[in-house]
This record gives sequence, C-alpha cells and structure tokens, in this order.
Amino acid sequence: MVAVLAAHSARAEILRFPDAPFEMPQIPVAKFADRDFSIADFGAKEGVKATDAFAAAMAECEKAGGGRVVVPKGKWLTGAVHLRSNCNLHLEEGATLEFTDDPADYLPAVPSSWEGLECLNYSPLVYAFGCTNVALCGKGVLRPRMAFWKKLMNETATDIQGARAILYKWGSEDYPVERRDITKAHSAVMRPQCVQFNRCKNVLIEDVTICESPFWTIHLLLSEDVIVRNVNVDAHGFNNDGIDIEMSRNVLVDGGVFSAGDDGFVFKAGRNRDGWRIGVPTENVLVRNAHVKFAHSLLCVGSEMSAGVRNVRVENCRVDECWKLFYVKTNARRGGFVDGITLKGVNAGNVKDVLRVDTNVLYQWKSMPTYEERITRIGNLVAENLTVGETQRAVTLNGDGRNPIDGVTLRNVKVGRVTDKAIAIESAKNVDMDGLKVHECESTRKELNR
Repeated sequence: MVAVLAAHSARAEILRFPDAPFEMPQIPVAKFADRDFSIADFGAKEGVKATDAFAAAMAECEKAGGGRVVVPKGKWLTGAVHLRSNCNLHLEEGATLEFTDDPADYLPAVPSSWEGLECLNYSPLVYAFGCTNVALCGKGVLRPRMAFWKKLMNETATDIQGARAILYKWGSEDYPVERRDITKAHSAVMRPQCVQFNRCKNVLIEDVTICESPFWTIHLLLSEDVIVRNVNVDAHGFNNDGIDIEMSRNVLVDGGVFSAGDDGFVFKAGRNRDGWRIGVPTENVLVRNAHVKFAHSLLCVGSEMSAGVRNVRVENCRVDECWKLFYVKTNARRGGFVDGITLKGVNAGNVKDVLRVDTNVLYQWKSMPTYEERITRIGNLVAENLTVGETQRAVTLNGDGRNPIDGVTLRNVKVGRVTDKAIAIESAKNVDMDGLKVHECESTRKELNR
C-alpha cells in the first residue's frame, strides 16, 4: 500500500483554499494505480446477484496494490458492497448498480451509527470502514430497490421506537460499542445508509448518481480529507438527507445536483454521551456551487452535534425550493457547540425561514428520559449576500436563556416579502440585523425601526 501511494505522490493533485474564511487545510485528491478489475471477470452477470463478485474483485484489487474495481455498462444486482484501501469503485457510464431490499443481504452487522448513536447495524449499501485512499466514482447510477425500505419509512407501522429506546439507553449508559448489535437486540430493522465512509481518510466521491436511499444518502462519519464532486442525488424518502457530514474534518463538496426528501447539507457530531465520548467535532467544511432542487433545509446543523460543529461555509448555491435556508437545531441534552457557520451567495425563491435557530428540538426522541443536561454554545453565525423572493419568517432565534446565542450577523440579505413575522429573537445577544432588507412586511418596518 505504501509503495503505491509513494509512486503517485509526485503527481497527486492537491486542493488549496486560500480564500476560505477559516484556516482550511489543503486536501489531497485520492489517486489510484492504473489497474482495472472488472466485476464481470469475477463472475458477475446481469440479473444475477453479484455480491460475491464485488467482494472478490475488491480483494484482488487491494492485494495487487490498488486500482479500479469497474462496473461495466449494464444493470447489476447486488447486496452490500464493501470498499477497500487504494480501491476506486468505478461505475462506467451506462452502468446501474441495483441493490436488493432484502435486509439479509446487509448482514453480518457492521460498525455504524444511527442518528448519532454508535452501533452495529445492517451494512450501508456501499460501505468503507477504516480505508485510506478510497473512492466511489464514475457516471453510473446507484439505484436501491425500495419496496421493503419504503414500508419501514412509515414508522407508525413498525416498532422502531423500541429499537430507538435501546440505542438511546446504550448511548446514555456508555454500553460497550462492540456489544451494541441492534440487529440482534430488537426485531425492528434500522434502515441503513446508502453510502457510508466510516473512519476513512483521503476519500473521493465523484460524478455518480444516487437514485433513492433507505436512510441517509451519503454519510461521512469520522473521516477526513474528503472530496465530493459533481454528485447527483435524487432521493425523496423519509430521512433522505443529501449529505450528512458527521464528526469529519477537511471536507469539500463542489458542484452537483441535489433533490432530497429531507435536509440538503447536514453537519452533525454525534448524540449526547456518544458525541462527548468520541469528542471529534465536524470542522473545516466547504460546500459550494451546488444546485439544490429541493430540500427541507439547505444548510442544517444538528440536531446530533454533541462533539461540536465549527468552521463551515456553504456558498454560491442555486436553490429552486427549500423550506429553511439556514437552520441550527439542538436541545438541552446535546451540549457541544456551533461556531463559525456561514451561508453566502444564495438566490432562492419562496422559503419558510431564511435563518432559524431552535434549541428545543427532540423529534421522536422526546419520549426518552433526560439523563443529563448540557446546553449547546451557539455563536458566530453569518448570512451574507442572500436574495429571497418570499418567506414566512426572515430571522427566528430561539435561544436558551442559560447560554444565549452569541453572535448572529446578516450582511446584504434581501427579502422580497415576509408573510408572517420578520424577526423573532429570544435569548440572543450581539445580533446584527443591519444587513437585512425586507421590501414588503408591516411588522418588519416596525421592528427594524425600533
């Protein structure tokens, strides 16, 4: 492995970020040996489940010192595909990788996390654990079969709250992670992520199209030096975020088209004691030049963010439809911090909120007991050069009086019309609204002239 990396080091591409608003380390672009291992050469046939062929091709590629595991043009059926160091899973144009929706095809359970809690769970459909110099590339398509997963998205028809309660208890009581096999502890199937890079370094995801997902679409967990370029995500199911960046650092998301059933770009850092124990914040992240066709939120921090989120900028994105442009959510169990988050250079039509901070968001976990309270420190939020046609609310800051939001700045934020309340602030200080310009809203004129 070392020899392969050394052989390419002289001509490896390095990305630098001199204009970043924080000290953004340079990121090396993953590079691979000029060797191809076609799954067809390892027994894969169209229409027949090829899980074993993928595993064999990946093992041979790693053994040879790395290269590309190639998925040729055609329609290929498989269960979980596990990546390896120095290997690039390359989908040729015209290739469709179709994943079964049989949970048995994603066992045995692998180290993962579910909504910020570490566990052993069904394998993500494309999964990399502890890999260095690894990639998912090419102009092909990942397309999970969704019939079974869609049934599980109706949570009222499953006993998923029972499984959540087990996970929550494990995390709250520091139960050993290696014993947290949720697939054996409860009958409910905790839907796996579509793509997960877990504890990986030097990651490249480029050009691929992902159509639908059982759960989160792309999950970067405890990884660093990650580049996501020109990816197309079209996933509209329950919890189908575009990209979840969790306890990861030095990440670039550049270009791409995203249409998500939930939030677009999400920045997380573990839930409660699990986040505190691991203690790795999400930091140094740039998202730029993306086209977001639909998302609940464009830039979303939380609500799992107990190890902290800092130094994040989302900029120059085209937004067709979105509920919230800039959203920070937490609760009194989370602790952690949110610091230095910027949304810049976005044009949007109609939204519900331009900038919103909520500090009492619990969702389905509200029925779980509070083991410990830690208040999240939130500050240095910047919204700059935003243009919005119509919004229900411009700025809503619902801080916690025990540790108020400290530092919110709006610069050149233009809103055509506000249909509800333009500004609502509770438990926040050092809030600069001078850069907010609203064309039409009676309440805004009164509030801004106070």
